[in-house]
Amino acid sequence: MGGTCETATEQTVRGLQRDGYALLRGIVAAQQVAELRGAIDALQPQHWDYEGLVDHYKCVFNRDPLWLPYLDPTGVIEPVEALLGADCHVIGQTAWRCHPGFIGAEMHLDYLPMALPPACLDDPPFELPAFVCTAQLYLSDIDESLCPTLVIPGSHRAGRAPRADEDQWRGQGAEPVLCQAGDVLLLRSELWHAGSRNTSQRTRYLLQTHYGRRMVAQKFSPYLRWAFNPQVLAACTPRQRRLLGDHEAAEYD
Repeated sequence: MGGTCETATEQTVRGLQRDGYALLRGIVAAQQVAELRGAIDALQPQHWDYEGLVDHYKCVFNRDPLWLPYLDPTGVIEPVEALLGADCHVIGQTAWRCHPGFIGAEMHLDYLPMALPPACLDDPPFELPAFVCTAQLYLSDIDESLCPTLVIPGSHRAGRAPRADEDQWRGQGAEPVLCQAGDVLLLRSELWHAGSRNTSQRTRYLLQTHYGRRMVAQKFSPYLRWAFNPQVLAACTPRQRRLLGDHEAAEYD
């Protein structure tokens, strides 16, 4: 019998619809991983950035053209556009270092576009639309001791945020995402997930890029004082310019 084979993009989107996340292997090569780790080490805090047990640097794409290829890496941008639309854009890009002793984060979701009743979410023909997703590019090999991201498969269909101390959904507990440097975890904003402790003597390096549908606002601090770096804009490809907000005119423009 004949049949159709899913493309890698279709498989990833199906995983995002079914589980709320997908792990993409080998997106970035070892040389790029080393370059990005060095670039994070060279960052200086600006605006709302902070440093300590965890170092957190916002809007890194605007600091140097070096970061631009990680707005639309091959293997990631295709399922993002398939999920959020060909006119989606970046709403933030953040670099992290999580040092030994980092305590992680409780179970949470990032953004719930709408609270929906279970009867709606349990209806098999209903496909929950996505509005925001995040690509987590790991720049360290992640094992059980190096603060792996914890995810609860399927919890994006809960239609609500987890309650305090709630660590499972419909009997499904949290699972650690164990992966290699250069892998990307793509997750929907409604997925219940958590950050675990760093019990190793190593530092976890991570680059997050957040994407939203065209009508989701971009989160570029310091907002009223925001200005694009001319060198960055000059180095952008047409797709990267669109991802940074250079859209065609639409109804509310």
